[in-house]
Amino acid sequence: MKNTQRHLQFTVIASAAFLAACGGSEDAGSNRGALIDTPVVLATLTAAQIDASTASSGLQAISGKAVCDVKVVSLNYLTPGVKNDTTNASGVLLIPSGTAAACTAPSALVAYAKGTDVQKPRTLANPADGETFLLTAIYAAQGYSVVATDYIGYAKSGYSFHPYLHADSEASSVLDSVRAARSASKFLGYNLSGKTMLTGYSQGGHSSMAAHRAAEAEAAAEMNVVAGAHLAGPYNLSGSLSSPGVIAGYQFFIPLLITSWQKVYGTVYSDVKSVFKAPYSDYIETLLPNPTLDYTTLITSGKLPAGPSPTQARDALMQAAFVADVATSKTNGVYVAALKNDLLGWTPKAKTLLCGGAGDPTVPPALHQTVIKADFDKRGVTTVTSVDVDATIQAVYGVGTPKAAPTDPTSAAFATYYGNYHGAYEPPFCHQRAKLLFDSVLLGK
Repeated sequence: MKNTQRHLQFTVIASAAFLAACGGSEDAGSNRGALIDTPVVLATLTAAQIDASTASSGLQAISGKAVCDVKVVSLNYLTPGVKNDTTNASGVLLIPSGTAAACTAPSALVAYAKGTDVQKPRTLANPADGETFLLTAIYAAQGYSVVATDYIGYAKSGYSFHPYLHADSEASSVLDSVRAARSASKFLGYNLSGKTMLTGYSQGGHSSMAAHRAAEAEAAAEMNVVAGAHLAGPYNLSGSLSSPGVIAGYQFFIPLLITSWQKVYGTVYSDVKSVFKAPYSDYIETLLPNPTLDYTTLITSGKLPAGPSPTQARDALMQAAFVADVATSKTNGVYVAALKNDLLGWTPKAKTLLCGGAGDPTVPPALHQTVIKADFDKRGVTTVTSVDVDATIQAVYGVGTPKAAPTDPTSAAFATYYGNYHGAYEPPFCHQRAKLLFDSVLLGK
């Protein structure tokens, strides 16, 4: 069949599926993961180009030199909303190519869930995106195919909001991206091996674990999940609410969380002004994710408080009575919603890695990774290992001789170190450990 005929046939079928799904049905059903648009190869990054970028950034010490070129493919697929209504999500498929054996053999598929994003238009289907390039260098250039979702409510998705840290819809977005990747690979004439690995970072660690749990419980006959690597994720949401500490980035993450859960459940609060102080309460419910502002401009525009400390940001943004009630009341709407989205109490069948850094000020492992590992251990789960990359982060990015985390909270070094810890320093080292797990599973070790 000629390419133009294939494109036309695909478009007609996909459009029919989308229109049928959006025609009033309350059940996403068999259309889950169906491609809406013809998958398009946006760019091919050569091994030489990848090596030049990883060498200049210092990433090559972690990723190694590229073995394969990588095709960057845009995806747009059907997936359920929070009420099992049908919507869509976009994303990216990274396909290894070239002449080396690792680039031509049917490849395992790494399904990735991204970290928290405040920018509504951003898509991972962008060769210049830093998170996309990290996936390219560590996985795709080494012979893995990678599919990464933008989630519902972002990029091409028509959903009215993003259900942040909502385990069920996160899981659906990830698992349906796997289905979309399979269809796109077949359409493009590329073969997958049938083995799937699940990983994600930060919010994505919560998402990938939710997807791992759902895949083994509900889709085991369809998806051969051979490993999971869940990185710096907030798995113990309800337990973390009573912590006296205030996380870095509070003014972004907490409003997104609270307003999202209110839209999902409708029971988090009865009056937004009882939760947020003016002027933020006037617009907070529609602020995030934002169509034009990023982390920096949300602050510089005055849409969110700057702080400068997380505690000061919290106190400027939140009603003190509500904050106290969240920390102490088991009937508070935030706590009740958090319980529904905790990820404790399940048992992974596939080999599973937990990774984080003990110094993480945004998703402290003591509140999440350590707690969930203890939960696995007390139930005799033997498939899960946990690693702490803090010593490596200190050795590379710390100050002094030998290098160590800065301790003076008033110093510029302290602000730089902890300001970059979760978003820049930690991800590559955890992805390195994830790939080591994936490699070992493929080698049967």
